Parts: sequence; structure tokens; C-alpha cells
Amino acid sequence: MIHALPIQRHVGNLLRTKADIFNNLNKMLTSRALIRGLRPSLWRSLSSTSALQGGHAKAVDALDASVPQYNNSVDIPLPDIPFVRVPSAEQKKLKEKEKGPWSSLSKEEKLSLYRMSFELTYPEMRQGSGEWKTVVAGVLFFLGLSGLLVWWQRIYVYGDVPHTLSKEWVEQQTQRMIDMRINPVEGFASKWDYEKKQWK
Repeated sequence: MIHALPIQRHVGNLLRTKADIFNNLNKMLTSRALIRGLRPSLWRSLSSTSALQGGHAKAVDALDASVPQYNNSVDIPLPDIPFVRVPSAEQKKLKEKEKGPWSSLSKEEKLSLYRMSFELTYPEMRQGSGEWKTVVAGVLFFLGLSGLLVWWQRIYVYGDVPHTLSKEWVEQQTQRMIDMRINPVEGFASKWDYEKKQWK
């Protein structure tokens, strides 16, 4: 019994330390999970790219192609479903009136019936947008900006034209290449007539 007492104390201390370890581990894991949960949201709010991507993902709805949809298209004149899916009380009355003779309908009623089924008419669908003006203006703006940049570089960045590009230098270089008979088979010197002293 005397020898068993220190062992029981030791085992009790071990059990106590194991319980403390599990408690500390549990606290550490929950605090880490909390920090990990907070860290991405804080980082996303600070990072412009992920904030933009997150904002973009929220703005774009996924299109379910298995569900009938309304589309304005000249190629497909009859959409799968009418434009107005949930008619108002007035529109419901008009739909009931539609079942009778059409001669009793006024021009405005016929037009509103059409607008319930279709958002746009053919001429409205064929009408062009003014987007081309924006595209042309953007292209011209960037061409002008590029021209200004090239002009600025010519004046302030680049030096004078090298002397090797002058007319006299090019003539002397050409004469030297002819005298040295550079590439006489199919190249430069093959195009010079050495007897007549002129180009072939």
C-alpha cells in the first residue's frame, strides 16, 4: 500500500495533466478556428483583387438553361415564355377580354397584350446601339495618346539620327559592298553589273 500511493498520485497527476492538455488544446483549436474564420474575411476586405472578384461573383447570376427563358432575338421570334410572367390585376382582366372577339379590343389594348408577350418589336430589336461611337472614340483616344508618346520620345528621349543613316554614308557603304563583292551568287553583288557599272 505504501508503494502504491506514489503511483496513484502520479497517475492522478497524469490524468489531471491530460485533462488540462485536452482543455488547452480545445481552447487553442477554437481560438485558431475563430482566427482562421476572421482572417480570410479581413484579408478579402483589404485585398482589392479578391474584393473585386467577390463583388463580381455576387453580381453575376448563374443562368439555368433547363428552365424556359425569355430572350429578345430576331433569329428566334417566339421566346419560350411571355415577357410578363406574373400579370397584374389589369393585365389579367385584359387577358380574359382577349378570349373574346378581337374586334372589341382597342388599339391600345392590343398593344398592351403584345407588350405582355414581347418586350420589343422587330424594329426595336433591329435598332442599333450607339456603342460603336464609344469604341471608335476609345480607339482614337489611345491612338492619339500613342502618337503623343512617340512624338515626346522623339523630341526628349532619343538623340539625333546616327550618321550611319545619312545618304552619303549609305552610298559609301553600298559602294564598299559592291567593291568587296559581298554575296555574289544570289545576294547583293549578284544584282550589280560589274562591266557596265550599274544595277542589273
